[in-house]
Amino acid sequence: MTQHFQRPGDPLFTQRTPRVVAATKLHRRRDREKAGRFLAEGPQAVREALEAGAVREIFVTEDGRARHRTLLRGATFSVVNDEAMQSLADTVTPQGVIAVCDLLDVPLEAALARAPRLVAVAVEIRDPGNAGTVLRTADAAGATAVIFAGDAVDPFNPKCVRASAGSLFHLDVVRAPDAAATLAALREAGLRTLATSGYGATDLDDLADDGSLARPTAWLFGSEAHGLPDDLRDAADAAVRVPIHGRAESLNLAAAAAVCLYASARAQRR
Repeated sequence: MTQHFQRPGDPLFTQRTPRVVAATKLHRRRDREKAGRFLAEGPQAVREALEAGAVREIFVTEDGRARHRTLLRGATFSVVNDEAMQSLADTVTPQGVIAVCDLLDVPLEAALARAPRLVAVAVEIRDPGNAGTVLRTADAAGATAVIFAGDAVDPFNPKCVRASAGSLFHLDVVRAPDAAATLAALREAGLRTLATSGYGATDLDDLADDGSLARPTAWLFGSEAHGLPDDLRDAADAAVRVPIHGRAESLNLAAAAAVCLYASARAQRR
């Protein structure tokens, strides 16, 4: 972590302090890409970032320094005024601590070289809240990689980071612009590719019953608005539908991801 700190009696950092200005720019994707850094807001995200060794700098308010004393023990941080924290934060009511972190991109080849058994592939997902929830769900189910394929949301978007609740720091996070090439690479790495679709020919319950979900698997999830592109769905090893036993029209993206990933997790742990 960068060793910057204020001496006793130094004024609090403000919105105009150059380091605060530089960090505030990380709300924009182009500036994150240029700097190779992103923001992690709140004590949970900062804690996980510290454990991952990804933190470059921490900003806290005076109140945050008192509330998060244990979290900040041994860390170097800068104290900012409330207006500066408001400019750094993405929430209406900040929790008083925010970290500047190194981008955590993992190349697709490196993620697949670790022989993952469960992978979530978010194809052209645009909503950062949904993307963060998929990260959190994949982490909880025991997946080791989440791939953002095609023209997908930036997983280092502040809303996505917050929605992941720290899981962003536990997984291989891959950005792969070419979705078709990603599918081919997954298959070559020995993963069975399953595309989720409300009209899929294969029922998830049937896969759970026949034991095939115990195999290394990559689940493909499309956006809530458009689902998976037809060509990608057709190129997958199977198109799988989650059975609807009640009267609901469908499941949302996060719920479908949870059902499918946990079905694989259960089968793989038998």
